[in-house]
Amino acid sequence: MSNHVTPVVRSRVDGVVGHVLLDRPKAMNAITVELGRQLELALTELASSARVILVRGAGGNFSVGGDFKELERLRAGGPRDMAPLFDNFGRACALIETLPVPVVAVVEGCAMAGGFELMQACDIALVHEAARISDTHTNFGQVPGGGSTQRLPRLVGRQRALAHILTGERLSGAEAVAWGLAYRCLPDEGFEEAVAAFAGRLGGMDPQALGTAKRLVYEGTRLPLAEGLALERAAVLDHLDGAAAGAAIKAFTARGE
Repeated sequence: MSNHVTPVVRSRVDGVVGHVLLDRPKAMNAITVELGRQLELALTELASSARVILVRGAGGNFSVGGDFKELERLRAGGPRDMAPLFDNFGRACALIETLPVPVVAVVEGCAMAGGFELMQACDIALVHEAARISDTHTNFGQVPGGGSTQRLPRLVGRQRALAHILTGERLSGAEAVAWGLAYRCLPDEGFEEAVAAFAGRLGGMDPQALGTAKRLVYEGTRLPLAEGLALERAAVLDHLDGAAAGAAIKAFTARGE
């Protein structure tokens, strides 16, 4: 990263856990052209050194979505100037499913519009009980541009996706879990400990097994069931033929001897 560019995404590795922090707390981590670029870069770099990646926002909020101030400035140049805002963020979101490690959204405070779309793009979401989750684009006369019209129907079905996008109604953390948008809704007390424990458990798993399983899920959702099952069969035979899987099986069977 060039020295003159202000870091708006920070990353670090703690043991096997990679941390990505959207770091524009005063703007509630609103998404800019540069934030999208730095997010893609941080995810790419961490995927080579961590076994699990946590994505969260600074200052108690995940992200409120696109930065309206920057968007207004870019609008003066028309679609060509506005495109990088959506292209950079879109690439970062699309990258997540291709990474060989689990990417977990840790959602506190507001996850709205683009922030909600980033949450959808992550492999797993852990949400704080007081999180405020919504695609608010239509509330401001806007159209989703970070994936909601495509990912949300695939995650929750057409009826819920359309109703939510068209009304912009707010979801609680518990509702996000009920809809299948989040894995767990965590209470405020012990929140950080629960997140760390979850990350630690994922980070302690065999990385090849996790990476293969993740790939199968994403690839399989785009295939007819029969083709997906064939893909899984080929992958599991290849995995079992590997040294790591063999050692794990021997260790397990040795327990009963």
